[in-house]
Amino acid sequence: LLLWPWLQMELEALRSIYEGDLCFRELSPVSFQYRIGESGDPKAFLIEVSWPETYPQTAPVISMDAFFNNTISSAIKQSILDKLMVEVEANLGTAMTYTLFEYAKDNKEVFMENQPVNTVTSVSNSISIGTPDVPPSKKKEKKEQLSKTQKRKLADKTDNKGELPRGWNWVDVIK
Repeated sequence: LLLWPWLQMELEALRSIYEGDLCFRELSPVSFQYRIGESGDPKAFLIEVSWPETYPQTAPVISMDAFFNNTISSAIKQSILDKLMVEVEANLGTAMTYTLFEYAKDNKEVFMENQPVNTVTSVSNSISIGTPDVPPSKKKEKKEQLSKTQKRKLADKTDNKGELPRGWNWVDVIK
């Protein structure tokens, strides 16, 4: 694939900046993904940026359609895309992929402030006999803590869309 010299320079810059960064993935020389947040973080999301032929004079194509983002409401996805498009408008005519990824990283908390942390909530009904003054004790469920190597292995298992490969949890019957 032949790229214009300034696109080739941006591509090389992205490769050198994000070398070894597990959040960054180059899908093709003109298409990139970046995961904002850790894999286990309920407020993490994935941004995909693709360069059209007329980039950087025209806006890149920004997508949040990856399977990784299925837990995020469409309203929040649209809000993130709208805020990113404002950043795109401010940077038209310049190399902006790195700027967009960094902007999203810097504003992750603002972007995801209305996203519920737990999509599944457990409801427990308790009937107590005795003094009504004493509140029932609540147990906090501990989230499983993953080491860095466990997180890396989890990230390596996923494909370019943040999805696990088909059959990743199938049982090997032959053994």
